[in-house]
Amino acid sequence: MPSTKKLLRQEWTTFRRPGRLIAMAAAALVVLALGLLYAAGNHASCDGSCATDPRGPDGSPVSDQFFFLHRDLGENGSITVRMTSMTGTVTYPPPGHDQIVSGLVPWAKAGIIIKDGVRRGSSYAALMLTGSHGVRMQHDYRHDVAGRTGGVSAQSPRWLRLTRSGDTITGYESDDGKQWAKVGTAKLSGLPPTVQVGLFATSPGDMTLRRTGLGGATEQTRFTQAGGVFDHVSLKGTDPAQGWSSEAVGEMNRSDWEKYHKASEAVVGTNGTITVTGIGDIGPTGTEGGLPVERTLTGLTVALLIVLVVAVRFAGAGHHREPTGGAPVTRQVLAAKATVVGAVTFLTGLLAVGTVIPVGLAILRANGMPVIAVSTSTGVRVVVGTAAVLALAAVLALALGATLRRAWLAILVAVSAVVVPYAVAAVPLLPDGLSQWLLRVTPAAGFAAQQTLTEYPQVIAHYAPSAGYFPLPWWAGIAVLCAYTVIALGLALRRLPRSDERAAQPVDWR
Repeated sequence: MPSTKKLLRQEWTTFRRPGRLIAMAAAALVVLALGLLYAAGNHASCDGSCATDPRGPDGSPVSDQFFFLHRDLGENGSITVRMTSMTGTVTYPPPGHDQIVSGLVPWAKAGIIIKDGVRRGSSYAALMLTGSHGVRMQHDYRHDVAGRTGGVSAQSPRWLRLTRSGDTITGYESDDGKQWAKVGTAKLSGLPPTVQVGLFATSPGDMTLRRTGLGGATEQTRFTQAGGVFDHVSLKGTDPAQGWSSEAVGEMNRSDWEKYHKASEAVVGTNGTITVTGIGDIGPTGTEGGLPVERTLTGLTVALLIVLVVAVRFAGAGHHREPTGGAPVTRQVLAAKATVVGAVTFLTGLLAVGTVIPVGLAILRANGMPVIAVSTSTGVRVVVGTAAVLALAAVLALALGATLRRAWLAILVAVSAVVVPYAVAAVPLLPDGLSQWLLRVTPAAGFAAQQTLTEYPQVIAHYAPSAGYFPLPWWAGIAVLCAYTVIALGLALRRLPRSDERAAQPVDWR
């Protein structure tokens, strides 16, 4: 039996036949061409420069839109309020804009906040009552801590308190204003000596799903507004001579909203009550913040088809059907084939994906399209992970070819197991639950390696594969694909003779 090095050289020589190299080059060109065409075909539709989401303290896009009644707060101080009511309205999308109903969406928010000025995206910590999730303490857009559950009414008011000590903000809640329970603590590095403290209200657009295809869904937004009523407002660390200031932080197109809601505002009553109403949200953004980087990989499905066909055909390449016409495929030979096809596919994917993503994103930005920024490590993970998934899929197809001994059948099985689930889940064709199930239990789960979007429980969004959200984290998706590949390769190796055995019967690799 030839040495491992000789076998690898032999199988690499076999793979280098012009047809296979041309096919792999075509797969890379498909990824590049379709990805760059997608980028070049997308242009901003707004006049001039498009408005972009503000950036939070960590540089990521965030939502920062609310009505704010505020005043200056020094390095040490606090705000305490009693909240006696929280109400809201919901307006349905066209054609039912005339239908306005009372109600609160689950993540409507009203409460107290300490913020580094009124600039959108600045650091903050807030303690609030929500529409359906009780008391929450949130800070710097991504962090969320749960307090007690339940709502609020005049008969069952809720007391809220935020204290500042330098860069440390601590939140407390109480039922009677006497016994306090700590909700959470936030460390806001770099807070200036003077910040803004006060009351706020906001309410994100609610989401309804419109059915498409065979049960898929696309999202529609319902316009919402929320308001809170406060009294017993107590401040420490502020200038008693200073009055309140009020403004809408980040509210855009207020005239449009006023068609369906009353204007966002803060009303200070003569009896010490303060009513604050607002629209928007304070938190991270999803796909609304721009296009994710994986949108440039539109050619991946076609490239995957090419790779699978090449890998299946390579399973019997260089080995004749007649028992005397050439050496049989042995376990060592198949292992060498798997190494060659996996390495070639990985390098092809690395070159194609590593080129189309940065070039495509540069074109999108030049066209005025907002793009969701990712860290360097995440970008590297997407490029390397996607190339690794293509390589694993190729080895899986090779193993199927060696096991099933019929190229057409192996190609059918490989495409059904890898390409079809990935393709149908990427569009709103199937019900979300079925799409998520397919990307959990099939080899297509591996394509979670390309996901860059994060699911936040405090943000209303369509968390489905068609919207760019995979049901498994990237490492778990790759683990599922690895398991399928190892099992298929193991079964294929068991069916083949050892290096010192002769094939018992002819094998048809067509």
